[in-house]
Amino acid sequence: MNTGATTAWNYAKTGLLMAALTAVLILLGGLIGGSVGIILMVVVAVVFNFAMYWGSGKIALKMSHAVAVDEQYAPELHQMIERLAQRAGLPKPGVYVTPDQQANAFACGRNPKHSAIAVTQGIQNQLTMRELEGVLAHEMAHIKNRDILIASVAAMAAGAISAVANWLQFSLFFGGSDEEGGLGLIGTLAAMIIAPIAATIIQLAISRQREYQADLTGAELLGDPEPLADALENLQRGAEQIPMQVNPAAAPMYIVNPLAALHGRGVSKLFSTHPPMEERIRRLRALAPVIAVQAQEATV
Repeated sequence: MNTGATTAWNYAKTGLLMAALTAVLILLGGLIGGSVGIILMVVVAVVFNFAMYWGSGKIALKMSHAVAVDEQYAPELHQMIERLAQRAGLPKPGVYVTPDQQANAFACGRNPKHSAIAVTQGIQNQLTMRELEGVLAHEMAHIKNRDILIASVAAMAAGAISAVANWLQFSLFFGGSDEEGGLGLIGTLAAMIIAPIAATIIQLAISRQREYQADLTGAELLGDPEPLADALENLQRGAEQIPMQVNPAAAPMYIVNPLAALHGRGVSKLFSTHPPMEERIRRLRALAPVIAVQAQEATV
């Protein structure tokens, strides 16, 4: 397995998905208002992206009720994060804890200099120290890969598309006609239904790709994929048993889907923000011989 080639391919796929999401937004604007609509959607995208660039981290921490903790309160947590930051060649992120009893974690911030890692209260009680370090390595990987901002931008673009679809629905039922906006009745209905579905599918693909890449990078940072693989098994079981009150828009940030208890194992899992846990664990454990060889070569 060529991890370098895998990483490059994952970045390329994420870029293509981001371009597709932006294209859906601009296409929707063009269908509604022609060239004026395209310009409007471009402006909307730029404004939303700018807002998310500066405020995404603070918004995420506030939404999760995260509280900053110092080294006296959580010395082992600080030590592990500092050690992983040094390995990744990054500044030490802020350290936060949320009051949730479900075992979970997320990273946020616009760049490595303005980043934070938040863990739930529950994760500190339910994982071994080595498993917790595997989780923190995964979150540090998100920061190293700079994909925490990508997730925020994707969420905002998808939200903008949904907002436009809601506006179309409002205009259709309150005064719109089949000649307005250049779409007609059938075109309006199609845009209302298809655009949000397309945006959701693309956003899910971006979120899942980010998780696979963070698993890979996290395992390399730690030098061993097993702690993260073991942690993911325990986290998934806990997420399916302990509900968590979280805004669905924030769900893609977490290492495991915090809404797993609601999604269950049926068709709704097709719309999960995270890739299948079994596949994540399989990929991690397949990395063990590759990382072992890399570690051996580094000592030569």
